[in-house]
Order: sequence, then C-alpha cells, then structure tokens
Amino acid sequence: MTELLHQAETPVVPDEQDSELAKIASRALARGRNSPIKVHMDDGSELTLPRVVTALLVSLLTEMANGNAVTLIPVHAELTTQEAANLLNVSRPHLIRLLESGKIPYHMTGTHRRVLFTDLQDYKRQFEQGRRAALDELAKQAQELGMGY
Repeated sequence: MTELLHQAETPVVPDEQDSELAKIASRALARGRNSPIKVHMDDGSELTLPRVVTALLVSLLTEMANGNAVTLIPVHAELTTQEAANLLNVSRPHLIRLLESGKIPYHMTGTHRRVLFTDLQDYKRQFEQGRRAALDELAKQAQELGMGY
C-alpha cells in the first residue's frame, strides 16, 4: 500500500500555527485561482504546478484553516475494512454487513477483505441520493397533509 493509504488511518491534524498559516495560504491561492502556481524550491529552481492543483490546495488548506483533519486517498486505493468503515463513519461490523449483503463490492486478499475507494464513493453517492429522495417524499407528504412545513 502507498504511504498515502497509511495516512488514512492517521489523518493530519493541524495545530494552531498550522491552521493560521493554512488560512493565509488558502486566501492567497483563492485570489489567484485561475493562474498556475509556481513553487520556488530550496535549490533555486522553480516548479510550475498544474492548474487543477490550485483548487485541491485551496480545499485542503481551507479544511486545515478550520482545524479539520485531512487525508489524501488515491481513487484507485484498496482500503481495509477499518479504513472503509472510518471513511463512512460507521462501525467495522456494520461495514462487514454492508459488504456481505452485496451493497458494497469487495474482494479478498488472502483472508482479508479489501474495498476499492471508488466503490465506497459510489455507495456513499447512492446512499445520499436515497436519503434525499426519502426526505423529499416526507416533505411532500407533510405539504399534502398541511403540516405547516
């Protein structure tokens, strides 16, 4: 597994000084969102980053500025059941039930279950769509019954 996946288990939590620096940096980057970022390296060379990195950095720094823990996970990543449960904010036994019921695809690596990050994101998206549909239906019924919502 890549180093980034190991960080999924232990997110980076900014201290006060890091949060303040992140706030300043995110504001500066947000102002120049449409221009490429140039990084001056210690050896005197200059590195130009792709434009798509700007939005990613602004999001990352904004979260850090708010004191939130951050983690980067490659979309092709294979997660352990504990990592997947953490990302869904559910218990590991609940995640195992979701896997075994077929709601989230998984595969076995030896005796261990592995979940693709993309499959986890698909499940989250479907779950959220179902939740929204149920809330819309409840709101519709409340309107029809004149409940004042």
